[in-house]
Amino acid sequence: MSKRDYYEILDIDKSADEKDIKKAYRKMAMKYHPDRNQGDSEAEEKFKEINEAYEILSDSQKRSRYDQFGHEGVNGNAQGFGGFSGAGGAGFDDIFGDIFDMFGGGGTRRRSRAAKGRDIQVETVVEFKEAAFGIEKEIEIIRNETCKTCDGTGAKPGTKVNTCSNCGGTGEVRYTQRTPFGQFVNAKTCPTCGGEGKTFEEACHDCGGSGLKREKRNIKIKIPAGVDNGSVMTLRGEGEPGIKGGPNGDVYVVIRVREHETFKRDGFDILSEAHINIAQAALGDEIIVQTLDGKVKYEVAEGTQSGTVFRLKSKGVPVLNGYGRGDHYVKVVVETPRDLDERQQELLREFSKTLGTDLSEKRKGIFSKVKDAFN
Repeated sequence: MSKRDYYEILDIDKSADEKDIKKAYRKMAMKYHPDRNQGDSEAEEKFKEINEAYEILSDSQKRSRYDQFGHEGVNGNAQGFGGFSGAGGAGFDDIFGDIFDMFGGGGTRRRSRAAKGRDIQVETVVEFKEAAFGIEKEIEIIRNETCKTCDGTGAKPGTKVNTCSNCGGTGEVRYTQRTPFGQFVNAKTCPTCGGEGKTFEEACHDCGGSGLKREKRNIKIKIPAGVDNGSVMTLRGEGEPGIKGGPNGDVYVVIRVREHETFKRDGFDILSEAHINIAQAALGDEIIVQTLDGKVKYEVAEGTQSGTVFRLKSKGVPVLNGYGRGDHYVKVVVETPRDLDERQQELLREFSKTLGTDLSEKRKGIFSKVKDAFN
C-alpha cells in the first residue's frame, strides 16, 4: 500500500467532492496508463498509486476512515487495481473500462461481475479496565441480508422469472465505440435487467425486487487486553454481502474508552496520584495505592517531597498482542493542612522551633506527635 497522501496523489484538496475525485482520477489514469507508457516502470508504479488512491477516496466509508486514521484506517483494503468494492468500486469499474477501451488494443473488455461488498464501520464503548484487560462485547450491525421471502431472486413468490430479452441472459449489452485510436467493441451492464440476465413479472413486495433486505444483526466480539481509545478491530467478512458472488465486506469496530476517575493512561503505563499529609511525608509511612489489580501497600520514604514519582513495576496495562505489562507511576502530592485545631497548631509551632538545630531526635519525637494529631 502506498504511504503517500492519497489527496496528493490525485492532486486534489481534502474538500473535493465525488465529481472532483472522479475527474482527477480520469485525468491522471489517462496520463500514466501502461499502454500509453510502455516500458516505463515509473509510470506503471504511478498508475498503481492512482488506482489505489481512487479506490479509497471514491468510497465514502473508506474515505472517512482514511481522513480519521490515515493509512492505518484502510490498511489491508487497497488491492492495487483489482478487487474493488462498494460504490467506489462501481465508479472505478466504469472509468477504468473507458480507459481500457481506449488503450486495450482492439479486444472486447470482459466485465468482472464479482465485487466485494461494502465495509461497515461501528463504534463500541468500553470502560477503562475493560480496555486494559479485555472483554467480550456484543455489537449490533445493520446490513443487507438475502430476502427470506423470495430467497434472493427479487421476484414475488409464485411469479415467473424470464430471461432478459435485451441481453439474452448475459447481463451485458455490446456496442461499438469509435475513438481516435480506432474502433472498439465495448460491453456494458444491461440497463433492462441490471446485469442479472433475467427479469420477473412482479417484484417481491418484501425487498422491492433487489433480493436483499436490511436486517439488524448482533455479533459477539472479543476485545483483546490492551486496546486504547481509537483502536480499530477488523471483522473480516461480516460486512455487506458481495456482489455477483464476490466476498462480503468487512466490519470495522472503533473502540471508545471511557475516562477513569483516578487513572490516566500513557501507552501501556498508568499514571495516578497519592495524596499524603506533611507528617507522612516527613517521617515516612505505609500508604495504600489503588491499582488496576486492586489495592497495594507502599512504603513512602522519610523526607519524601511533593512531586516525587515512584514506580509500581508491571502494574500497568497488558501489552496489546504481546507479552508483559506496562508500569504504574504514582506521583506524590503532599497536602498542606487547613483549618487546624489548637492542638495541631501548637504542635507545628513547637516543631518549627526545632528546625535549624541539630536536635534531630527531639524534632522526630515532636513530629511523631504531629503525625498522631493529623491521623
